[in-house]
Amino acid sequence: MFGYHVPAPDEAMLISGGKGGHDGSPFRVVTGHGAFVMPFFRKVRYMTLAMAEAEVEEVCVSRQGIALNVRAVIAFKVGNDEESIINAAQRFLSDQDQMTVLTGRIFAGHLRSIVGSMTVEDIITERQKLATEVLDGSKAEMAKIGLTVDSLQIRSIDDMKIGYIAAMAAPHNAEIQRKAKVAQAQADQAAVEAEQESQRRQAEYARQTAVVQAQYKAEVDRAQAEAAQAGPLAQAESQREVIAMQTELAQREAELRQQQLVAEVIKPADAEAERVRILAQADAEKMRIQAEAAASYNRVALDRMLIDQLPQIVREAAQGLAGANVNILNGADGLGELASGLVGQGMAILDSVKRGLGSGGKPEIQSGEQQ
Repeated sequence: MFGYHVPAPDEAMLISGGKGGHDGSPFRVVTGHGAFVMPFFRKVRYMTLAMAEAEVEEVCVSRQGIALNVRAVIAFKVGNDEESIINAAQRFLSDQDQMTVLTGRIFAGHLRSIVGSMTVEDIITERQKLATEVLDGSKAEMAKIGLTVDSLQIRSIDDMKIGYIAAMAAPHNAEIQRKAKVAQAQADQAAVEAEQESQRRQAEYARQTAVVQAQYKAEVDRAQAEAAQAGPLAQAESQREVIAMQTELAQREAELRQQQLVAEVIKPADAEAERVRILAQADAEKMRIQAEAAASYNRVALDRMLIDQLPQIVREAAQGLAGANVNILNGADGLGELASGLVGQGMAILDSVKRGLGSGGKPEIQSGEQQ
């Protein structure tokens, strides 16, 4: 829009003409927003608020009189407050590059002053202390011209080849070198030990690998051997089973043959032997009987004679009853009983005769009457 101006984020807009700014300032400061500027009656200028850098390289003399070349870098900028912007604008608005030149000169002066109050050893060993003291010494002066310092870094310090710093560092260098050699020796020893340990582990790994491979090969060989023997073993097992079956069959055949022998030979032989024994016993018994018969021939003849005479004896007994007075009771039954009694008497007489012959006496036959 015509007459409306907006500063950049890292700029401050300065409006001059007409009514002044704060505290009698010849211009009004605008940052972070735009403003309407009446043409022809107002003038707009811009002041940078960006970070700037100044390098300082200064020859300084230490408290011992040792000349030192010190190089430093200062990071600075215009302050963000309105007062700092006004102070900086009044000094550098027309030539803003002069801020870097003036800042370098200010810090060079303070650097010479601070280095002159310190020894080389302090400067070398306490660089941060040197930087802090330089900052503290220049802070008020920088604030007067509207600038603020963000950081100060001491980049390098050398004695311009005098050798003081090198001599000062020699004991430390020797100690450091000694420590470095010791550390190197320890590192070499550790490397050797590590190498030996690595070789030992490799050898152990190779041994374990060889053992595992040998075990694996043994298992493979055993499996292959078992596989190769599986056929013969199966055949041998089959043959063993066949032999066992044949043996069992032979045993059964032997048992059957034995049974057949028993049935066909032993039992007939036993039967024949039994028959012969029985025949022998029969013959013996026959001979005994014949002997007994020969010994008792007369007795047998006598028995036969008595038997032959038994009917006659009975008749004679019956004739003795002829004159007897016998009463027959019960009719035919009584008559049968009477006949039976007669026959019994005859048998009793026969037994009596036989007993008499057995005792060596002669038989006595008595006849009488039975009432």
